[in-house]
Amino acid sequence: FFFFQAEDGIRDAQESRGLGDVYKRQVHGGPVMEKILLEGKPRQTLFTGSSKIAERLANLLNGKICIEDAGFDWKILGPDVSEFEYVCWQSDQDAYACAGQKCSAQSIVFAHENWVKKGFFDKIGELAGRRKLDDLTCAPVLTWNNDKIKAHIDAVLKVPGAKLLYGGKPLTGHKIPSCYGAYEATGVFVPLESMLNPQYTDLVFTELFGPFQILTEYKENQIDQVLDACERMTHHLTAGVVSNDMQFLHKVLGRTINGVTYSGIRARTTGAPQNHWFGPAGDPRGAGIGTAEGMLKVWTLSLIHI
Repeated sequence: FFFFQAEDGIRDAQESRGLGDVYKRQVHGGPVMEKILLEGKPRQTLFTGSSKIAERLANLLNGKICIEDAGFDWKILGPDVSEFEYVCWQSDQDAYACAGQKCSAQSIVFAHENWVKKGFFDKIGELAGRRKLDDLTCAPVLTWNNDKIKAHIDAVLKVPGAKLLYGGKPLTGHKIPSCYGAYEATGVFVPLESMLNPQYTDLVFTELFGPFQILTEYKENQIDQVLDACERMTHHLTAGVVSNDMQFLHKVLGRTINGVTYSGIRARTTGAPQNHWFGPAGDPRGAGIGTAEGMLKVWTLSLIHI
């Protein structure tokens, strides 16, 4: 049984076709699907969507659920700098394609000081600045309106040492309804030391499901602090380790856990093909949607004849 959130699709139809409350009285998206689930009493449910709804359904369905929910997805740029243009382009795509509305979207980049010296922050800002509504490289944000996006950005900017690197403004010259967000691709720098301060950790590691990411720099001797930061995140869905340094890769891959981890100098966070285990790692409810293991987990029966 596949469960999905239909509310935004119905709302789009209402506004574009002038259907008013005709469908709103009949379909309420998530609440209606929840009612169907509770009355249907499915033996097993595969769910993909928000972590909040995943936790709610896990309780309502007494744990008979496999989930692929949210991800505050990280990327670490290792000490070896190469293929600079490609790595910057991929990071821009990971963070801002589909206006960042992918569960595997890049939420934070830990850039080694060598990448920062090479100009990574400037280049990613340049690429983000090219995005616009006219060519659909910017898009409406379905679940965060502009007020909510601005409030989160403002809160992060109050973290000690934080600064706006690029973006940070609402899009203009459009007719996107105010119930949706329309924001520039935005990047905020937060010092590694500040995000490790328990006072700010939850805020910095909050996923904004839109065109927004955190960027930070680490020194050669700070990789253990970076790995500590990765462990403090709550939803380990996807990650990228951008390096061809085998010792560095072994250290990072051996001390982190994610549903999908890409490694190598062209590593990404998004675009996991169906043969990957696409679900939160370290969680026995991980769905692995689309994989043979996920299908067997849901549909296989054991018959014992005595």
